[in-house]
Amino acid sequence: MALLIRSLGCKNLLRQQALFFNKKLPMTSSAYDEMSNFWKKNRELERPMSPFLSSYKPHLAMMTSLAHRISGVTMSLAISGVAITLMCLPSDFCTYFDMIKDLNVPPLIIYAFKYALAGPVTYHYLNGFRHLAWDGGVGFGLKELYKSAYFVMALTFAVASGFVFLM
Repeated sequence: MALLIRSLGCKNLLRQQALFFNKKLPMTSSAYDEMSNFWKKNRELERPMSPFLSSYKPHLAMMTSLAHRISGVTMSLAISGVAITLMCLPSDFCTYFDMIKDLNVPPLIIYAFKYALAGPVTYHYLNGFRHLAWDGGVGFGLKELYKSAYFVMALTFAVASGFVFLM
């Protein structure tokens, strides 16, 4: 019963709205014309289709933001890839870890590999605090921006070195 009342009520409401809004306004231009004029003007002015990295002079804030995004995506893909690979392998993790130990890899390569693992994780973690400060409205001045960027880079190197040599 309620469905019948609702459907009849909706039909009557729609019919009443049609009585009030039956006037149609003439269209002055279509969206297609507007878009065509916009792109024609941009071609005449030789503007790029979309600004990209090559359109801007690289600066520290841009590079740190780009590094933050790249480190996040890379870590996400690497962690997922390693996890899926370990799940698909027939033996357990310890077996493969022992196999890598038995390769007798030189310490320089081991330290480089450790830096390659610790660097992005540490940078992304520490730069995340910088982004949280920005979300709070702190550190947008040019001096503060550069100071915080250099501080994050120095602290990243120090903390990553601690991870590499102490673990």
